Amino acid sequence: MIPAGNPFVCANSKHVSKTLCCDTDYCNSVDIQLSLPKGNHFGESSWGPKRFAAIISAPVCFLCLTLLVAVVYNRHALCAYVKAKRRHDEDFVCSYVTVRKSLKDLMTDTTTGSGSGLPLFVQRTIARTVVLHEIVGKGRYGEVWHGKWHGDDVAVKIFPSHEERSWLREAEIYQTSMLRHENVLGFIAADNKDDGIRTQLWLVSDYHENGSLFDYLDRYTVTIDGMIQFVISIASGLTHLHMEIIGTQGKPAIAHRDLKSKNILVKKNGRCAIADFGLSVRHDSATDTIDISPNHRVGTTRYMAPEIIDDTIDKRHFGSFKSVDVYALGLVYWEIAHRCSAGGFHGDHHLPYYDLVPSDPSIEDMKKVICVQKLRPTILNQWQSSPALWKMGKIMQECWCANGAARLTALRIKKTTSQLSVQK
Repeated sequence: MIPAGNPFVCANSKHVSKTLCCDTDYCNSVDIQLSLPKGNHFGESSWGPKRFAAIISAPVCFLCLTLLVAVVYNRHALCAYVKAKRRHDEDFVCSYVTVRKSLKDLMTDTTTGSGSGLPLFVQRTIARTVVLHEIVGKGRYGEVWHGKWHGDDVAVKIFPSHEERSWLREAEIYQTSMLRHENVLGFIAADNKDDGIRTQLWLVSDYHENGSLFDYLDRYTVTIDGMIQFVISIASGLTHLHMEIIGTQGKPAIAHRDLKSKNILVKKNGRCAIADFGLSVRHDSATDTIDISPNHRVGTTRYMAPEIIDDTIDKRHFGSFKSVDVYALGLVYWEIAHRCSAGGFHGDHHLPYYDLVPSDPSIEDMKKVICVQKLRPTILNQWQSSPALWKMGKIMQECWCANGAARLTALRIKKTTSQLSVQK
């Protein structure tokens, strides 16, 4: 017997026959005709293609939307995590550097002896928290400010955005391995900042309240002992720059190429530090190459060596650029000696060749004086009264030789000036 409520349904192409279930003979002989949609047969869908596509696409769209929401959420969560971690790291670095006694301690702790400055992340952290106080100087490539960082004095050299190449070059030189030296300006950080109007390029360094050697000589005279400290410290700094250090963290030889009294700073202890490396070049001894720009006639015209003025320098040899520095060093020494008080006499502060060329001399002005007439600053007769001053005059003359190869080396000058203290 067929279970009640479960009828047999039979289909054919013309009609549907439903056989009823009952409990007597021949009681299911009645056929019930079920009408179908016109033009359709049982088993064929009454849905059209559009409705079918809609039914299929709905869950697909829902799945895609779900995936999109998941991706956006994950990206948002990742960005939030990165920002939070960055804030945490900055807070950690700030708290780390804040508990230090001074910036000097931080430099000692983090440079690990490489002499190339602070880690880049710490540099950015410091640069972004420096508070500028007052402008202390202006130069060809920007302004110099006195700033404060957690109570420590710092100097901030700010380059305009169009001087990016000079900023990059100076930052690169300052971060040269093993560059740190007591007679080279201490580099702290490099960073760029947006002041809302333009992008500023910052170099943060040690601050020296006495300013440049030019400013110092303009305000004060110097004693014999003061002169000796100046000349020895400058020679020591230049010797360190010119010297190549061989080793795992070696230092390439560096030529300054713009040495002058405005690019030398006076420290509290009466010694000097060489600064401003935007025009410097380095020598790769392994390949014997010099990373120099195509325009090698750079620097301050008044301090240019004869071979730079008349364009006869052999720029294939790095020694040529070191000789150019030595020539400029001789002129700086003349400025210092001219302000040295000996026997009750001292001269006013003058720049080299002040009596021979205009205040802003051209290449042609300097060429006429130092290449054609072969003139040099005057060695004063009064210097004969002091053995140290007289010896300084001799050193200057050996720095000024027309032939660059005949000039003293920075190391020789350092050794000679170190003996002045016993000759004064």
